[in-house]
Amino acid sequence: AGYVVLQPNFRGSGGRGLAFQRLGARQWGQSMQDDVTDATRWAIEQGYADAQKVCIYGASYGAYAALMGAVREPELYRCAAGMVGVYDLPRLHSERARGARWAGNWSEDWVGSDAAILAANSPNRQAQRIRVPVLLSSGGQDNTATPQHTTLMEEALRKAGVPVQHLYYPTEGHGYYKPENQYSYYRGLLDFLADHLGGARATP
Repeated sequence: AGYVVLQPNFRGSGGRGLAFQRLGARQWGQSMQDDVTDATRWAIEQGYADAQKVCIYGASYGAYAALMGAVREPELYRCAAGMVGVYDLPRLHSERARGARWAGNWSEDWVGSDAAILAANSPNRQAQRIRVPVLLSSGGQDNTATPQHTTLMEEALRKAGVPVQHLYYPTEGHGYYKPENQYSYYRGLLDFLADHLGGARATP
């Protein structure tokens, strides 16, 4: 479609040793986000990216990072898109705490439990800081990032007057597997990017 794509290994990413992974503990929206911002600025400084045509996009945690990037760096991105994301960290913590013991332990260790910090790093609670169009997408059967996260994000954006689209697939979960839904979603994503960055659209 004509885009340069950069996928940074921010602190907390797997595959680079346990010490590097542990650097992401309780750093959602903080140092993990700084790494994404730094990588974006690097791509611009190196001439790989046009500073006026950068969109941030991700799925699952990446969707959270995309919307949090739009919160923290309102001048850096021209649009943001999140697929099957979590956007309210206090809600995520309570959901995990009600689940299996391992889920509660994971949330405590990796996301944290300080209510003020979690709220401050929840993009749906900071929607008024977002100044760019947003595309959201969710699956109705998602038990990992429940669709209520996307609903809350959408409502907060609309209340803040931010342009937002929502592609909803009621029979899908944490990812889309039916070919017709994959086609619909990626066509919608390419149209969104084309509207705001000018790349190619999907062809029939």
